[in-house]
Amino acid sequence: MKSTDFYFPALKRSTIAVAAVCGSLITISHSASAEENTGAQDANIEKISVVGSRRIGRTINDSPVPIDVIDAASIQATGLTETNMILNTLLPSFNFPQPSITDGTDHVRPAQLRGLAPDHTLVLVNGKRRHTSALLNVNGSAGRGSSAVDLNAIPANAIKRIEVLRDGAAAQYGSDAIAGVINIVLKDNDEGGELSATYGANVTKMDGVPDLKSVTTDANGDLAFTTGGDPERTDGQTLTLRANTGFTWGDDGFVAVAAEYRDRNASNRADFDPRENYARQDDGSIDPRELSVNRYNHIFGNGAVEDMALFVNAGKSINNDLEFYATAGMSSRDSQGSGFYRRAQDSRNVLAIYPDGFLPAITTDIKDQSVVAGLKGIYGEWNYDVSFNYGGNELQYGVVNTLNTSLGPTSQTEFDAGALEYDQYLVNFDASRLITVDAFASDMNLAFGLEFREENYKITAGEENSYIQGSFGPGGAETDPVDGPFGAAGSQVFPGFTPASAGDNDRNNWSAYIDLEADVTEIWNVAIAGRYEDYSDFGSTFNWKWSNRITVTDDFALRGSISTGFRAPSLQQQYFTSISTVFVDGVPTETGTFAPSSDVAQALGSPGLDAEESENYSLGFTYSPNADFNLAIDFYRIDIDDRIVLSNNLSGDAIETLLAGTGATRARFFLNAINSRTEGVDVVTSYTLRTKDYGSVLFNAGLNFNDNEVTDILPPPDVLQGAGFDQDNLFSDVELRRFEVGSPKSKINLSASWSYDAYNVTLRTTRYGETQDPSSIAERNEVIPAEWITDLDTKMMLTDNIDVSLGVNNLFDVYPKPTRELVDDVTTFSNIFPYSGFSPYGFTGRYVYGKVTFTF
Repeated sequence: MKSTDFYFPALKRSTIAVAAVCGSLITISHSASAEENTGAQDANIEKISVVGSRRIGRTINDSPVPIDVIDAASIQATGLTETNMILNTLLPSFNFPQPSITDGTDHVRPAQLRGLAPDHTLVLVNGKRRHTSALLNVNGSAGRGSSAVDLNAIPANAIKRIEVLRDGAAAQYGSDAIAGVINIVLKDNDEGGELSATYGANVTKMDGVPDLKSVTTDANGDLAFTTGGDPERTDGQTLTLRANTGFTWGDDGFVAVAAEYRDRNASNRADFDPRENYARQDDGSIDPRELSVNRYNHIFGNGAVEDMALFVNAGKSINNDLEFYATAGMSSRDSQGSGFYRRAQDSRNVLAIYPDGFLPAITTDIKDQSVVAGLKGIYGEWNYDVSFNYGGNELQYGVVNTLNTSLGPTSQTEFDAGALEYDQYLVNFDASRLITVDAFASDMNLAFGLEFREENYKITAGEENSYIQGSFGPGGAETDPVDGPFGAAGSQVFPGFTPASAGDNDRNNWSAYIDLEADVTEIWNVAIAGRYEDYSDFGSTFNWKWSNRITVTDDFALRGSISTGFRAPSLQQQYFTSISTVFVDGVPTETGTFAPSSDVAQALGSPGLDAEESENYSLGFTYSPNADFNLAIDFYRIDIDDRIVLSNNLSGDAIETLLAGTGATRARFFLNAINSRTEGVDVVTSYTLRTKDYGSVLFNAGLNFNDNEVTDILPPPDVLQGAGFDQDNLFSDVELRRFEVGSPKSKINLSASWSYDAYNVTLRTTRYGETQDPSSIAERNEVIPAEWITDLDTKMMLTDNIDVSLGVNNLFDVYPKPTRELVDDVTTFSNIFPYSGFSPYGFTGRYVYGKVTFTF
């Protein structure tokens, strides 16, 4: 039995028209298989159901809102091993920078749709809400202050297709669907499968970064460096093993299984460290060890990763009117990312342990699991779906090659720094039917549903030595155990979570929606949706959506929508708490990130968090004169009020007075602080050139032009205004510009895929528009110029079952301009870390790979 036959008779009747229009899907990155390009029969083209409409059988070509589909062939042709990087390569409106030295964000990197926050995009798997990561991004990267879904926990070989709804959809699907919805559809084959092995590495030359040749001293006795040309690097070696297969389950069911193992070495694009590593000798001269110490002492790039994932997707008919379905996934990721190097003479080092200094590293053990089980069927005129959904993510922190300075020479060098854990439970009920309305040109689709969701967020404290303040002084020197001065507390690079930071919090919410859709006239389709949600922690919200499609001619249609939306504050934003020690002139200063509803934050005037509210507007058209050519252009505007951001660190005498008795002298917390407006246009087109003797070529082009603007900064709480704080230092100009210019203003994707006989060649080139890495010092503000990145993938069938692929990502080895060439004030660290972490295409250079696949 083929998986495409696994439909109820009534559902087959309502979806039979899909095959006739599959060739004209409006898609950025649809790549037809060789079989389709050589004239496969319509019966072999898979029927699909997409996000954006609750009406069974609605196709992309008929949709009143823009939807992109990325198929399995396009995913495979990238040669990439991370789902987020695949989306970044194929979607113009998707941004996935690859920051480094950003603590936990190195291990779960956030992605953006339309330049909005990572948590403004709702992620579904098989149409069911996916849980978010436990990590809260609190460092200086894109997506600061957000918790997002870890798409890389889903192995690419488990994916049948990815559907991207580029429109606000909170009224249809609930919280987070402000920028859009990403729906990952898993494979559902009941026979056959494939085994593959991919190996690749960065083979590159660092642009604009001279190689260190020798170290000497000059006439003044200071260090002098001789440099050469751009250094060559071969690193980031990655082995990916994948297997997927399908089995029949009885006479009318399927079980599809996909597994992946990936082992990636670190890549390093750090430059040499010109600073003196050792203290000078008594006579003021350079320590002789300076001439031989390894000056490439930082690691700046993709960290080392070993991960495994297993996904199962299953379904079985119980009878003609009832089907059971289930999906389950689990993944494990062990990764390591480095911090800042502590020189031998650094006060945070203990010479008895690290006489030459040390590079501390953060390790993470990330566990992710999910289970969905449900029943869907037909009762009379009704289609219904009832399901249970569980998802959980745990991030265990470790710190290695480090120490706790305040514990002196006896300090351990590895620590358990604690853990973050997020769990989500959902129960859904959905129902729909067609209702005859005499005044309409078609039956009206009525859909409604109920959902209950419970969330839990837990912080577990690290081992005591990972956070305590010992009795030793700076550098691990002996000192007065009462009066100090004391050395830095906690494990270097990442102090463990303290018992005061630990907590276990939960909430729940109920929601109900109704959705109506009909062809009011022969040419006018209208869809209306409304959704009510009630949260146990901040109240209720109601949102609506109205979308239209007008078929002007058989080839040309207008479409548009207006909707309201919301995003509930995440539990991570509401309850993340951390107090760490910062030393100023040898005096310990406690800085806390406090939960907005805590006594501490309320003492600072925090009103707690409320939901963000949005208004979405979309207007566009589609033009499809035949099955070989499509064009879609959509304009959009998204207004968001009360956006949740992380405040600046608040300090000073007045703040210390307000914080008296809390144990902290500096503080920050999340608050609804800004309003924003996002405007842009998406252009998507595809054309298939068919030849008689040389196969066919599928051309795709996608363009996104996007502008983010902070329209208003809300006044700070009265308590802080009275303490002398104004808007500028509660939410700084740096953070404002990260919102506005921290992602590309434009992105252009162009591709051509040629299929002929046993060969398939895909050539892609992407223009990433100008991006900025803001700084509070104008002379250090970095404007990253636009660049074109080109990828090439070639595939050849050796036999009916074996194919070989060779490819290059970033064929021309393009790097962002080095920071030292883009800023007026070049600092030491501008040299050590030569490229910006805000680069939308990363900074690891050319990647070469080979792949062997056995299909059965």
